Amino acid sequence: MVDEFGIPEPPQFSDEVIDRCLKSGDFSPILFEWYKFTALLCNFFARIRQDSQMIAEIPRMHFTICIGLLNRCSRLMLANTRLSHEGLYGETTGIVDRSIFESAVKVSWLCLKGDAESFDRYLADGLKTELELKDQIITAIEKRNGVTLNIEQRMLASIDSHIQDSGLSEGQIREAKKLPDLATMLDNLGEARLMYVVGQKMGSHHVHGTWPSLKFHYLDKSPEGVWSPRDHNCSTHQNQYVHVSLAVLSAMKSFISFCIKPGEDAWPFHFLIDSITAEFLKIVEDSNGSDFDPAPTT
Repeated sequence: MVDEFGIPEPPQFSDEVIDRCLKSGDFSPILFEWYKFTALLCNFFARIRQDSQMIAEIPRMHFTICIGLLNRCSRLMLANTRLSHEGLYGETTGIVDRSIFESAVKVSWLCLKGDAESFDRYLADGLKTELELKDQIITAIEKRNGVTLNIEQRMLASIDSHIQDSGLSEGQIREAKKLPDLATMLDNLGEARLMYVVGQKMGSHHVHGTWPSLKFHYLDKSPEGVWSPRDHNCSTHQNQYVHVSLAVLSAMKSFISFCIKPGEDAWPFHFLIDSITAEFLKIVEDSNGSDFDPAPTT
């Protein structure tokens, strides 16, 4: 459900569901709904038109990049809800989480910087690869004495289209400074190193198939110590719903600060994001149980 402005309605839970989660310590059913709500809210912001009276005066390409990244976060989150709603595909949602987290951090960083150089570096970061491919195709054509294959013609046209729509020249792309890595972006945003380790480096296990990933998602060990392929029974951990949602909520707040005029246009959105963030943190506190009590000494 959405309200008259198109903003999705927050989820509601019965006393029975809340009580069951409190007793079990598993808040996945509640966090799943808040995660889905966050994805829908992100989609709402991605669909705000630049000609809206509430939008600040910013370059069209900067606004386009922001809504594109927000839409990416929203669509991938909604894909994860489809994957995880029956308690399966936890190994896959972990891979998708890594992509969502990276896009959310880039939105926050670009909106914090807010300058042409940072947005140009973002554009050039992807287009440098396109130019490398273009160079390889042209070299292959030259070796054939100028004979161009149909597939090469289509690829070159696609590359030129990407470059033209970016508003940058090939020279600007080649000369642009490298985009900072995610650790640097998070440091610029004032986030602790722990956020990078949890959101990016731990997420790398799922992307690259490291030993911790194999052990957690793809292998079972028998009492006799024999390893075998794990069955298709991986659920999405409740912490995944939390840390991805918090990163995307932070990205939405950065978008509001950068793209929406300050004052009465922006403050209700800030209030909404802060309220949702507080709800997530409250659920985390309720689900921790004795996790943060001192461990018994031996």
